[in-house]
Amino acid sequence: MNRLRKIIPALLLLAAAASVTVLTVTGKAGHSDDDTPQAPAATSSCNICEISDAAALDSYIERFMKRWEIKGGSLAVMKEGRLVYTKGYGWADEEAGIPMSPDNIMRIASLSKLITATAVMQLCERKVLSLDDRVFGEGGILDCPQFRDIRDRRTRNITVGQLLRHQAGFTMHKGDPMFTTRQIMKWEGLDTVPDMDRIIEYALGERLGYTPGQGFRYSNLGYLILTKIVEVCSGMDYEEYCQENILHPAGCYGMHMARNLYEDRYPDEVRYYETHDAAPVPAFDNSGDTLWRSYGGSNIEGLRGAGAWVASPSDFVRFVAAIDGDPTVPDVLFPESIRTMTADPDHDRPIGWVRAGEDSDWSRTGTLAGTSALVKRQTDGSIWMFVTNTSSWKGSRFTRDIDRMYRAASSLVTDWSVPDLQPAYGGS
Repeated sequence: MNRLRKIIPALLLLAAAASVTVLTVTGKAGHSDDDTPQAPAATSSCNICEISDAAALDSYIERFMKRWEIKGGSLAVMKEGRLVYTKGYGWADEEAGIPMSPDNIMRIASLSKLITATAVMQLCERKVLSLDDRVFGEGGILDCPQFRDIRDRRTRNITVGQLLRHQAGFTMHKGDPMFTTRQIMKWEGLDTVPDMDRIIEYALGERLGYTPGQGFRYSNLGYLILTKIVEVCSGMDYEEYCQENILHPAGCYGMHMARNLYEDRYPDEVRYYETHDAAPVPAFDNSGDTLWRSYGGSNIEGLRGAGAWVASPSDFVRFVAAIDGDPTVPDVLFPESIRTMTADPDHDRPIGWVRAGEDSDWSRTGTLAGTSALVKRQTDGSIWMFVTNTSSWKGSRFTRDIDRMYRAASSLVTDWSVPDLQPAYGGS
């Protein structure tokens, strides 16, 4: 079985690479109008690069990466339902001498929440649950023996919709439980790393920070609970449900749950880098080892639907195109569900997205040690994503710089049209 698990992903990735080759338009990858000599790390790899002024766009992005000491980055741009530009910049794995390719997959951090939110909305469409359903306590979705020891009675009133909108009452007065695994093991007297159920059980033993529905506090824990809800309501493993019901129908076949260690990475996954002044930290499992946060200092696998997906930008923009309501690409959700996620007049918080609205851009950001990611669906219907394999000292605020970078770089392109070759959807 272990051999099959290793062989099958490799075969799938080889098949995906073959399909990309058929659809490739050859251009002048890595060309720059910058007079500064380019080191090998600045070499770019692209699948679709026949747009005008591509060299100016590439040069701007490469200078941005050099300024912020970013080892590698990847861009995907979709216009009118078509991938018009995909490109890798810098290194996927500098030590191994592997340049970044558009096909490389990376951790996408909290962009994962958009996938989880889509799964929940789809289950609502199938009448398996509703946004008003209570989660805990008698009659709740998670009315399970392990979740019945509830300290704060207000927890019994938490609804699915409140979890989706970060309004369930959870705060981080003792730290984010998704990133305090070592401490939870000590506090709870655990000899093994707490799994999803044990993390939720621990959280139910704490008091809420505010009454559900009467406040807002960003919560990774809330989306871990939603991951459990997807599994209970679908009867399937969370990753399998999302792949079979959302991602594969959207034409996305290279997205998986992340793994903690470099040696366990996927065949086309990058190496992650932290800031030049970062220092190793104690391992998340209390083993006594000292590791980088990106490789064992944090339990990335444990994030599940809150932040554990890996993807290429081209796959992820395909997914976004399948939940944006634009008829150019078939959607995996009903129009009413999409409006509820992005422009619900009864709520001021979007679902899955960080920002959304009927007359505004939709955006979703993600940050982990070794990763900064931003995806935007703009008012003109275009979708773009940029992700790095390197941390910034700015942390989550670095996505604002990515946004400014792309707006400036894309303004240098006068014509985004390309030959009619590659649809966003997985069809031909």
